[in-house]
Amino acid sequence: MYDLLKGLRVVEGSAFVAGPTCGLYLAQLGAEVIRFDNIGGGPDFRRWPLSENGASLYWEGLNKAKKSVALDLSRPEGRELAARLAAAPGEAGGAFVTNFPVEGFLAYEKLAARRPDLVCVRVMGWADGRPAVDYTVNSAVGLPLITGHPDDPRPVNHVLAAWDLLTGAYAAFALVSALSARQRDGQGREVRIPLSDMAASTMANLGFLAESLAGADRPRMGNDLYGAFGRDFRLADGRRIMLVAITPRQWKGLQQVLGVESEVAALEAELGVSFAADEGLRFEHRGRLFPIFEAAFARKSLDELAPVFEAEGVCWGPYQPMSQAASDPRLFAGNPVFAEIAHPSGRTYPAPGFAATIPQDARGAPRAAPRLGEHTDEVLAEVLGLPGTEIARLHDAGLVAGPEGR
Repeated sequence: MYDLLKGLRVVEGSAFVAGPTCGLYLAQLGAEVIRFDNIGGGPDFRRWPLSENGASLYWEGLNKAKKSVALDLSRPEGRELAARLAAAPGEAGGAFVTNFPVEGFLAYEKLAARRPDLVCVRVMGWADGRPAVDYTVNSAVGLPLITGHPDDPRPVNHVLAAWDLLTGAYAAFALVSALSARQRDGQGREVRIPLSDMAASTMANLGFLAESLAGADRPRMGNDLYGAFGRDFRLADGRRIMLVAITPRQWKGLQQVLGVESEVAALEAELGVSFAADEGLRFEHRGRLFPIFEAAFARKSLDELAPVFEAEGVCWGPYQPMSQAASDPRLFAGNPVFAEIAHPSGRTYPAPGFAATIPQDARGAPRAAPRLGEHTDEVLAEVLGLPGTEIARLHDAGLVAGPEGR
């Protein structure tokens, strides 16, 4: 946790991954992020994985460090409160993150009528407003058809919601950029970020689009690293590692550790190439190189290789389950980004603060997600200026709720 955005108030009305990720990153940089949900929870409030008591570990992971307001969004009065929160007055506010539809009670034009300088970042599925999620966009851009092993024609969806996560980070960047522009020109803006445009732009930026327009889609390659030397290898002890040699130093160190310099040199002489000079040649001739390295890896254990790999600057990583990764000091255990905290689910486990490190600033401890509706009364009083009698009336009418529905 850092305080770079201290003094900024962001209201979030969103569900699933991209919108909540945007709010999470802003909160981890010190913004006050107020999330509103339906009483009883929105569509992602019980999403798996679940704790032993049925609480969503997913929800509490994406909503750390935020405040929670519970409203009855099925009724006009509840939707009115949500709109008032999104466009609440005050120098610190006027920033809204949502994945609600372009049209409807949270349409930008309706909110801007309340606050003309409102900055709204809206996560969408398709740019024309049709619904989409990460997995359906991913299938449309073609990645599952080039993922997997070449002897299996079935499409393979990536289990990581990459487009959601990229869109969430992009939304945070776009919001801060629009707020910076507002300081100069005083104008409000709506920034629409469809998952489809995020995916299409990324595929073009990485050269996938230009490659396919040149005449052919990329084939399936299993775990082979496209355009360079890299693949999974099985060791003598049965472990598997992912090995990548992109730079000349990595390539040289790998050969030295495995003792295959003479075999690689013989192959270079036969083919009339220099693998050290061009990583693309290592990819092009991987069918001849891989057997050399497969045999060498089959003679070594991970305990033998790990220390010399590190000494020689070889780029590698072990294949390990998440349960084992949890004790890896490079990832979780001992990582200063993480701290052990208690969560609303009743469990205590490591939680990250902001993933980047700022050496010049003190890192604050991560904060847990709120209980649903935990800050309803506080926000209604402090942000909307409602008196206690009005807040009590809203509770009596079932329009708002505190924690656990109270």
